Amino acid sequence: MANDLTSLLKEGIVLGLQSSDSRKQVLWTMAEAIGDKLGIEGRDILDAVIERENLGSTGVGEGVAIPHARVKALTAPVGAFVRLNEGVDFDAIDGRACDLIFMLLAPHSSGADHLRALAQVSRTFRNGDLRDRLRTVETVEEITEILCPSMIEVSAA
Repeated sequence: MANDLTSLLKEGIVLGLQSSDSRKQVLWTMAEAIGDKLGIEGRDILDAVIERENLGSTGVGEGVAIPHARVKALTAPVGAFVRLNEGVDFDAIDGRACDLIFMLLAPHSSGADHLRALAQVSRTFRNGDLRDRLRTVETVEEITEILCPSMIEVSAA
């Protein structure tokens, strides 16, 4: 499925609905969650993501940010998603605060895989209906159903 991010969210890192005051706080929360799940130091993840953020905004518009980085300790691309109750400033190209955040991490050695995964996430979040649905659902399970429909189909079988 075109809008299926199951391969990137296979670790189940969907953080649901949260509040945050700043971009750095959001990035830290996500880095810590990924680190805890994968046994990687959250600080190393945060440092890599902040280094990438310093190169240019990952706020892609329409309230979406896709912070991303390469992390030495990884062996495959992995993602995490959070929907914020109120958007935070990611210096998005349209100036809009971001409330839908997808963090994408890839191994240092994965040039093409990283770019393919980034393109997949970007295509998914370009879908206005998907963004609208993500903003109206109320549970992590509903978010997971939207972003990872094949994960739900597998667990239901």
